[in-house]
Amino acid sequence: MNMSDSERTRPVIERMGYTWTDNEEEADLLGILACSVRQKAIDKVYSRIHKWNKRKDRQNLLTFLTGCILPADKVKFMKLFDIVFPMSELKQLPEMISQYGIVTPIGLQQSPETVEYHTERLKILQQQTNSLKLNEHIFDFWHINPEYTSKFEAFVPIQNGCDKFCSFCAVPYTRGREVSRPSDEILNEVQSLIDRDYKTITLLGQNVNSYGFDKKGNEIDFPELLRKIGEMGEKSGKEFWVYFTSPHPRDMTKDVIEVIARYPNLATQIHIPIQSGDDKVLNRMNRKYLVDDFREIMNSIRVLLPEATVFTDIIVGFSGESDEQFENTRKIMDEFRFNMAYIAQYSVRPGSTSSKWEDDVTVQIKKQRFHKLTDDLMRVSFEKNKKMLDKIYRVLVRGKERNQKFLAGLTEGRINVRIPATNDSLIGKIIDIKINAATEFSVAGEIV
Repeated sequence: MNMSDSERTRPVIERMGYTWTDNEEEADLLGILACSVRQKAIDKVYSRIHKWNKRKDRQNLLTFLTGCILPADKVKFMKLFDIVFPMSELKQLPEMISQYGIVTPIGLQQSPETVEYHTERLKILQQQTNSLKLNEHIFDFWHINPEYTSKFEAFVPIQNGCDKFCSFCAVPYTRGREVSRPSDEILNEVQSLIDRDYKTITLLGQNVNSYGFDKKGNEIDFPELLRKIGEMGEKSGKEFWVYFTSPHPRDMTKDVIEVIARYPNLATQIHIPIQSGDDKVLNRMNRKYLVDDFREIMNSIRVLLPEATVFTDIIVGFSGESDEQFENTRKIMDEFRFNMAYIAQYSVRPGSTSSKWEDDVTVQIKKQRFHKLTDDLMRVSFEKNKKMLDKIYRVLVRGKERNQKFLAGLTEGRINVRIPATNDSLIGKIIDIKINAATEFSVAGEIV
C-alpha cells in the first residue's frame, strides 16, 4: 500500500515543478509515507524528521508527512513536520504548500501564518479522528493517475479502510472506515495495464474481500470483480498474474477460490492472515472467526487450488497469550503448512482496544516464541520447496540479486527463484525455469 500510495504522490509533486532526486541532501521538499502497523516504523519517522529539522538551520526545507498515522502520533508530528495530512487529501497538497508559503528556517517555527496553519490543521485532524472520516476524499485520491515505478509490476487500489476493528489493529484509526473504489475505474486501470503488457497486477486494500459491502448492492462484490478481470485476461490472450492483498478470513468465501480456479490469469497464490492458532486468542483479538472456520477455507483451497501457495500473518506474544495458546499456533503451522508466514512480535498500537490491556508477555518471551515459530516455518517451507526439485515453473524475472551475479525471480506462487544468469534482457519476462536446488525460503534453477 505504501508503494502504491507513492506512485500517486510523486506525480502530484512533480506537476508543481519539483524534480525527483535520489540524493536526500539535494532535496528542498522531503516527505514520508508512514505506516503505524508497528512501532519500529514510527520510531524511524521520528529519527528522520529530527535529522531533517537540523538541516533547517542552514537551508530552506519543507517537510510533509502522510500515510497511516495514529491520532496520538499525528498531534506530535504536527509540531515536527511542516505539513501533515491524510493520504486521501493528497490532491490538496499543492494548495497546502502554497498556503504555507516560502519561508526562512526561523520563520518555519515562528511565523504567525505557520501557527495559524497548524492550528487549523489540528482542528481538522481532531474532527477526522472523532468521526473516522479519514478517507472522506479518497475518491479524489483514486482519480490521480499513478506514475508506476515498474514497467511490468503494478499495484491497483480497490478499497480503503476497514470496519473489522481487530483489537490489536490501528487501521480504522489511520485509514478510516471501508470505502470501495468504483469497479469501472478499477477495470479501466487493469485493462490499461494489460494493454501495456504488465506481468503482475496486485489488487490492494486493507480488506479486499469485503469489496462492495459499503455500497449496499449498488456495486459488484469481490468474486464478481475477480471474474471480470479473469475474463479480461482470457480475452487478451496474454500471460500475466493477478494477485490481491489482504483478505480477511471472515469474508473469504468459497466463491473467491472457485473464480481463481476458473481463470488462468488469477494467480494461484493466496495471502490470508490467521494471526493466531488459538480460539481464545482469536476472540480476544476480535477476529470473529475460529480456527475451524480457517480450516474450512484451507480445505477449500487444497481441493479447488491444489497447486496454490498460501501465505499468512501471525502475531506472537499478544496480550494474555499463554504458553499453551502459543503451542496451538505452532500446531497450525504444521497442519496448514504455509509456504510463508510473516511473523510479528506484538507491539501496542496506541488507540487500539488492546492498548488498554496489560502487555503482559515479556519482550524475552516474545522473542523466544518468534524464533520457535520461525524455525517451524523454515522447516515446513523447506520441505515444500524440496518438492519443487526437477520440475519446470514459469518464473517472472524481476531483476538482479544484490550481488549482481544472478537474476532473481518469482514463481506464480511467489516463491523466490535464483537464476544463474545476468542477461538484463530477461528482466520483466516470464520464462521457464527447471528447479535444481532448494533452501528454506527460496529455490534455484536453470533456464529451460
